[in-house]
This record gives sequence, C-alpha cells and structure tokens, in this order.
Amino acid sequence: MSGEKTEKPTPQKRKQARKEGQVARSADVGAWAGMLAATVLLPITLRMATGTMRTLMERVPSVIENPDPAAAMAVLRTGLIGAALAVAPLAGAMLVIGIAAAGVQGGIHVATKLFIPKFSRLNPLQGFKRTLGPQAWWEATKATIKTGVLAGVLYWTIKDLLPLLMTAGQLPLSTLMGIVGGTVLTLIRTAAVAGLVMAAVDYIVVRRRTDKQIKMSKQEVKDEHKRSEGDPFIKGQIRARQLAMGRNRMMAELPKADVVVVNPTHVAVALRYDPAKGAPRVIAKGAGAVAAKIREVAAGQRIPLVQDVPLARALHASCELGDEVPPELYGAVAKVLAFVMGLKARGSAAGLHRPFAESPAVS
Repeated sequence: MSGEKTEKPTPQKRKQARKEGQVARSADVGAWAGMLAATVLLPITLRMATGTMRTLMERVPSVIENPDPAAAMAVLRTGLIGAALAVAPLAGAMLVIGIAAAGVQGGIHVATKLFIPKFSRLNPLQGFKRTLGPQAWWEATKATIKTGVLAGVLYWTIKDLLPLLMTAGQLPLSTLMGIVGGTVLTLIRTAAVAGLVMAAVDYIVVRRRTDKQIKMSKQEVKDEHKRSEGDPFIKGQIRARQLAMGRNRMMAELPKADVVVVNPTHVAVALRYDPAKGAPRVIAKGAGAVAAKIREVAAGQRIPLVQDVPLARALHASCELGDEVPPELYGAVAKVLAFVMGLKARGSAAGLHRPFAESPAVS
C-alpha cells in the first residue's frame, strides 16, 4: 500500500519533526549524569561552605562585642559571597550537564509548534489510548526495573555498614561520620551509574519509537523529493527558458563575428578575432535549427560564411561559447581568416564561400 509508512525519515522530515517536538530524548540521562557529578562536587562544596561558616563564626563575636552596622553588613556580605562561591561549581556543573545531555540526544531545539493550542490533545479517547498503550507499559516496566535496581544497590552498599552502626558507641564521632558520609556518597555514585545504564537503554527505546512514529510512506518520500528538487516539468521549463536566453545573448553577439564556419547546413560556428585579446574566440555556435538561425543572421549582417566541414565539426565539439580556439586548430582557423581577409580586401566578403577544393587539414 502506498500509504503504509515503511520508509526511513528523510533529513527534511527529521528537521520538521524536531520543530514539532518529536525528538528522541530521555529525561533520565541528564538527571542521573547530574547526580553522578554531584557525588564528586558535593564534598568540595561542603568543604568550601564549612570554611566560609568557620570564618563567619570567628568574626561574629567581635561584631557582637562592638555592634557596628557597617561591620555586620561586611560579615553578611562575606557570608553571601562565600556561599555563592561554594555553590557555584555545583550549580554550574548541573547547568552544563543538563545542556550537554540535551545536546547529545539530538541537540537543543525550541519546538515552537508545541506552544500553539491543539485541542486534539484534550481528546479523552487519545488519552485513554496513551494510558494503555506501549509507551505506558514501557514507563511502568521502567519504573519497576528502576525500583528493583536501586533497592539492590542500596542493599549491597549498606549491608557492610549495619554491623558497624551496631558498635557505633566504640568509635569516635568524627570517624563514624566519615564512614557514614563515605558510604552515602558511594551509594549515590553507584545508584547514578546504574541509573545512567538504565537511561541509555531508555534512550534507545525512545529513539526507536520516535523513528517509527516519523517514518514516511513511499508517496511522501516522492512528494518531498519533488518539493526539494523541484518538479521535473517546471525544471524543464526553467532549463528551456535559460537556453532561450542564452541563445538570445549569443545572437546579439553574432554581428561582431569576423567569419562563420559552416558544415554546410548542420553546424555553424562564429569566430571573432581581436589581436589585442589573443587567439580567436567562439562567440556563437549551434547545430540544426540553431545553426540555420546563425546562418540567417550572418547573411543579414553580411558576415562571410566559409564552408569547412572538418573545422566546423572540430570547433563545435571542442569549444564552448567564449572559449579561445584550441592550439591544435590554430593552423586551420588561420587559413580561414586569411581567406576572409583576402575577400574583404577585394570588397566581396559576404555570402557563402567554398574556398578549398580539399578542406584544410586540422593540425
């Protein structure tokens, strides 16, 4: 069936899908990556915050003993700056990770069409289908797997900590807090790594589902190809118009020709020779009807026509409009020009001439 969507989406279709918000993306990638980064940056943040708090506590007694609004504001300003500096690495890392997670999952795109109200989204039947559809089942399965994995990580991380907590009274508080803190960080880090693995699987599933949703039918691919490449009929018309304009320009240049080499009826090539500009140049050429038109214009402009079958064919095949005559044809062209100049010297250059019993060889 022509309407069956079996074809891979084209780049143009993917671009349109991105504008409409159809991008393969898993929110878990950024969340778990941020949590993993937090396990590295959080201790640094706490150390900086602790240092700032200790500095403030050392300055507070002096402010209490000598109440001074300026001194109090200085302490407050120091505290705020210290807190901002302590939190800045963590906040900056979360921002960068969030942007990077979106970038690696298809880039950052503003789906402007999603801002336009679409009442079909309020259809209860469509909502019911989404609730019981494959996507809903996958979300439920994902939540179950996530819960199981995190429960396993929690168990294997703290199973060795429980006996230690039973004998907590035998350890200094600082040691106990260090062990508990290290265990919590290990727990979060392990959970984040496991979460990233699950997020990668989720992204693969979402990408496959999105690619399936934006598949195209064979007819859609053909229609898009026509839109991007242009309708063949219209392209043919444009090409024909361009050729016609080119012929008009060529005919406008034809009166400047010194000679037209003909074959005698199928091919015509007009040459102009200006010693100041180098070798003779082809300013008009054609075959069939175009050649007939060139001969007609040349006759009307009293431009000499010289019949030279091999030279006419060689010039038509090897030269484009505006090209200089190739070196291998210099000898044959020089003979034709010399013949034409001899005719002009005698005052009888116009018309068709067959000057050579045997055409000059093309060297």
